[in-house]
Amino acid sequence: MMILVTLLSALVLCGSAQYSSDQCNWRGSGLMHESHARDVEQVYLRCAEGSLEWLYPTGAIIINLRPNLQSRPRGHLHACIKPRGDSRGGSLYVERAGDLRPLLSEAEQAAGRVRCFSLQEGVLFVEASVQQDISKRITAFQYQLISTETPGDELYSPTAACRPCTDQEVLMALCTSDFAVRGNIQSVEQEADEDRASVVVSLSHVYRQKSRVFVSGGGGRGRWTGRVKTPQHCGPRAGQGEFLFTGAVRFGEAWLGCAPHYKDFIKLYQSALDSGTNPCHIDMD
Repeated sequence: MMILVTLLSALVLCGSAQYSSDQCNWRGSGLMHESHARDVEQVYLRCAEGSLEWLYPTGAIIINLRPNLQSRPRGHLHACIKPRGDSRGGSLYVERAGDLRPLLSEAEQAAGRVRCFSLQEGVLFVEASVQQDISKRITAFQYQLISTETPGDELYSPTAACRPCTDQEVLMALCTSDFAVRGNIQSVEQEADEDRASVVVSLSHVYRQKSRVFVSGGGGRGRWTGRVKTPQHCGPRAGQGEFLFTGAVRFGEAWLGCAPHYKDFIKLYQSALDSGTNPCHIDMD
């Protein structure tokens, strides 16, 4: 770690003319730092999601991620970082009061690792690698701010624990998830990276979805297809019947959350309707 903690107490802030920025995205160049490569620049982003691109990285940047005040979420706020495939030339840390905790090394960025941290832990600190030739070096990533009810909630793979959802969790997932769809598992493909499976689904009904992760399959009226991600060790298998799939969309990918058998869900939903305890209503026809 070439930039010492003492540097954090003497930040040199660069002028706004040296980069392009809006509330969601930032694009800058380390060439502005070349003559004083120990500079640390402050960047402020106030969106639920966006991107950063740092060309020819030198010195370091501190990235302050905060939601827009008009859409401030409830619960504990986390940031998830997804590096671009060609991201290199810098390492990512979480910084708080001069202490740096590693988040993503250059090698982990090249492998496409996604990492999350609580905004209560600190801010994002990006340190450029020391090298003679900074040409063709770009540190780039997408970020997404995610609100969870408890600090221990799994962020990037919602079903990492592989535990069944309670009845109340199923009903709330129907209301609050990024997607709620009905269908079958067609096949399961293990991904090369980490303990992750890609579940190919065929759907008869899309109740709600974000970012159009499921598309019309063209195989008949009302059929949709798509993929959902889940840990391989959860044991997803094809041919287990019809499910209600719910979950979260992370960087354009659907991640599986609660997924009860549809026949069990419809009994639960009808019981909640009869007792007036259903938290929301959807058209089940």
